[in-house]
Amino acid sequence: MYPNDGFRELGRTECLRLMAEVPVGRIVYTRRAMPAVLPVNFALDGDGAVLLRTAADSALVRAIDGAVVAFETDDVDAARRAGWSVVVTGRAAVVTDPAERERLSRTGPVSWVPARHDVFVRIEPELVTGRALVGGRTLYGVDLAAAVEG
Repeated sequence: MYPNDGFRELGRTECLRLMAEVPVGRIVYTRRAMPAVLPVNFALDGDGAVLLRTAADSALVRAIDGAVVAFETDDVDAARRAGWSVVVTGRAAVVTDPAERERLSRTGPVSWVPARHDVFVRIEPELVTGRALVGGRTLYGVDLAAAVEG
């Protein structure tokens, strides 16, 4: 972000609070040496980790287990030209501890596409960044809608 570009930087606590309000995000990972983006439902754990639940034998699990990934979620109001975006970057890992898996089966996300054998994937939030545009105005007070129409 640049000074006065119309966006407000969000702190870690605000980023995690906003993420908890939306059910879907996008995981960004590498597939065959190319960037890949996949929309997924998710939940946040108490420590801010992003939790996914997916088929144990999925290509996604094979691609992200042990890898550094990004996870993005947002909420946009196009009519008001307002919204926010949050990105969590960290290492993804399949949850293998039986006690942790049992806890997550009660409290973690429910897959929208249930599988016979599923796993939980935890993304540790090493870097959490976000930004917001509120009401379509820059920090200079310029109305972006009027600027675009004019």
